[in-house]
Amino acid sequence: MRRKDKEIADINEKLKIIDKNKVCRLALSANSQPYIVPLNYGYSFENGGLTLYFHSACEGKKMEIIEKNNRACFEVDCDSALVEGEKPCSYSYVFESVIGTGKIILLNTAAEKEDGLNRLMKHQTGKNETYHFDENVMARIAVYKMVVEEFTGKRGKTGRNEG
Repeated sequence: MRRKDKEIADINEKLKIIDKNKVCRLALSANSQPYIVPLNYGYSFENGGLTLYFHSACEGKKMEIIEKNNRACFEVDCDSALVEGEKPCSYSYVFESVIGTGKIILLNTAAEKEDGLNRLMKHQTGKNETYHFDENVMARIAVYKMVVEEFTGKRGKTGRNEG
């Protein structure tokens, strides 16, 4: 990271940002063409590893891209606000963000899908409940996870654009 003064190095601070957010932007690429989509998500952080969980229809552009190239990037951000300056170039933005890369893996068994959906529901609702899902619904949706290989955190805390 170029701006070390804005880096969030503490894993707990990065996880707080991931926990605060409800929408993640998932970036994919097919044939050198980028594609980005906002998705609700759930997550786990176990044994030092971050995993994000998503669900969607079983077909469509996103699924076609994942089948060809399961490499992905994600981004979440929050607590953003414009900081006005005296001149146009002295305006800035405060924010917190986490960005990472990894691989998308489709979950195939009913148990895997249910676990992924429960993680998503826990994160989205804030409720620590176990949900059970209708088999017919489970058969019609795709549940997948992103095994995150690396991720960084960044905070624009001063509100001044310093370079």
